[in-house]
Amino acid sequence: MKIFKGWFAVFYREMLIVRHRLPRMLSSMAVAPLLYLLAFGYAMGGDQLVGGRSYIEFLLPGLLAMSSMIQAFAIAGEINVARFYWYTFEEFQAAPISSSAYVLGEVLAGMTRAHLALLLIIGIGFPFGVVLAYGNPLFWSATLLNSFVFSSLAVGLAMVVKSHADQAMLSNFLITPMAFLGGTFFPLERLPLWLQKPLTLLPLTHASSAIRAALFGEAPGWFPYLLLLAVGLVFFRLAVYLVSRARD
Repeated sequence: MKIFKGWFAVFYREMLIVRHRLPRMLSSMAVAPLLYLLAFGYAMGGDQLVGGRSYIEFLLPGLLAMSSMIQAFAIAGEINVARFYWYTFEEFQAAPISSSAYVLGEVLAGMTRAHLALLLIIGIGFPFGVVLAYGNPLFWSATLLNSFVFSSLAVGLAMVVKSHADQAMLSNFLITPMAFLGGTFFPLERLPLWLQKPLTLLPLTHASSAIRAALFGEAPGWFPYLLLLAVGLVFFRLAVYLVSRARD
């Protein structure tokens, strides 16, 4: 489609940055999941059973959902550096690249970063004895949709913020609460009913449930996938609008 012509230039630039920073990036991606597995998986919950499975088996899918969200959303930081310091965003504005192509390239870059983190966490899980159904296509479908949602959200919000402080504030108010309350560390059923209802509105809640069910070899149902797709498309369209507005 012509509206997406030029997306690869945007994507390729981000991949060059990833290649340059890959060792440091992978090290950074590994720290938090490793600490969570050690602290929650062994020190606190090693002997606990959740739904007939060990807590560490319950925890790892949640970490995959959480990390894919965080790393996908992290593309906003790269966009802000490009806007505020290197001014490469202005170069894309002057180039014959549509707003849709720019958003697509950045979203795919965010999704790629998210899946680098996923592969790393899966590898970290093996020494802990956590081997799940990683070959299940429904698992990868859920992670793709989850990273699509939060990459699209990141691109849109990156057009709104005026500084890195604003970006940090958005992460604190949006991403951090979801990371801990989106069904990642404990079943939502253990929370009071009045709190369960609002948490079902979070995209990560549905991503966590779909990822966990797929990795356990169960049928997640189609609702989480359709919901994530719908939310992702809304965020993508919003990102295109905000990029277009930033170019004016």
